[in-house]
Amino acid sequence: MQWDVIVENLPLYASGAWITIQLLLISLAFGALLAIPLGVLRALGGLPSRLIWLYTYAFRGTPMLVQLFLIYYGLGQFEWVRGSFAWTWLQSAWFCACLAFVLNTAAYTTEIVAGAIKALPAGEIEAAKAYGMDRLTMLRRIVLPQALRRALPAYGNEAIFMLHGTALAMLVTLADLTGVAKRIYATHYTPFEAYLTAGAFYLAMTLALVAIFRWAEHRFLKPLMPR
Repeated sequence: MQWDVIVENLPLYASGAWITIQLLLISLAFGALLAIPLGVLRALGGLPSRLIWLYTYAFRGTPMLVQLFLIYYGLGQFEWVRGSFAWTWLQSAWFCACLAFVLNTAAYTTEIVAGAIKALPAGEIEAAKAYGMDRLTMLRRIVLPQALRRALPAYGNEAIFMLHGTALAMLVTLADLTGVAKRIYATHYTPFEAYLTAGAFYLAMTLALVAIFRWAEHRFLKPLMPR
């Protein structure tokens, strides 16, 4: 065992962990911003709901690795893409990884939000209507706050899955946590130590996420618990 190699490269692991955290935060933030309006439209039904279903079905039904490769490697084969303004962004491994992660987590989160809205007790909606609220006010003050609270446990799992999914970023040359472990293994031929250390970092970040979502569930779901 060559743990001295790991100790020497701890700053490199810290740098890779920071890139992983950035990928996670960007993915969750922009994924949530996209998923909330899509989740509302998905719950309302009609043609928009069916179109959104096609998007969520496609991204939930295919591996994120395939999605990442299609965006990073696949789009560049089209001349009209290379000649467009988007090519400046699509040449960037960082942008392509973030785009793939955002679209993937948004698809899952859309269905989580839509399911939470559909699961709201009918009495809450009827009470809002009885107070004379219009649809937009009811959505803003009753439906979304209550649905997002109830979606927290499922969304916590999605955040953890997304953290683990960011490990794919190393396949498009990003030096995230897994990419650092691969580099150390290739340089020093220490696969066990390199990947075990990466696993320990992922475990620590997962435990931190679990603690955050447990606090959020206790804070926001407690008023909904039966007394």
